[in-house]
Amino acid sequence: MSKWQKSEAALAALTPEQFRVTQQNGTERPFTGEYNDIDARGIYVDLVSGEPLFASSTKFDAGCGWPSFTKPLVSDHVVELRDASLGMVRTEVRSKNGDSHLGHVFPDGPRDQGGLRYCINSASLRFVPLEDMEAEGYGDLIDQVE
Repeated sequence: MSKWQKSEAALAALTPEQFRVTQQNGTERPFTGEYNDIDARGIYVDLVSGEPLFASSTKFDAGCGWPSFTKPLVSDHVVELRDASLGMVRTEVRSKNGDSHLGHVFPDGPRDQGGLRYCINSASLRFVPLEDMEAEGYGDLIDQVE
């Protein structure tokens, strides 16, 4: 069993916006998310399960209004699913263990870094600063940030 799990306590702690995004497949309005403009070093984890998802070292400014990353920190923690809602076909991104809706991935990211843009809702994430990673149990991932 994974140590990264969805719990009733975690769900109860979500704000209405965080619940709408993570549990009801919502999308926050562009340029309103807490992490859109942050450029501090650390990792982004699933708000519901705590599983590590993205590193600040792969974050870039795509100008789209949502935090964007070139790749997942731990690929096994990110699930990609076909999404045919809203009259278009996209690839939805969810956390594996928390089953949180995170956002979508698009093939228009920086070509020199793989060409992908993981467009992620801030409302589905929690940022763990580099200096707190060890204490919060993410010390094995520090080399992915530095």
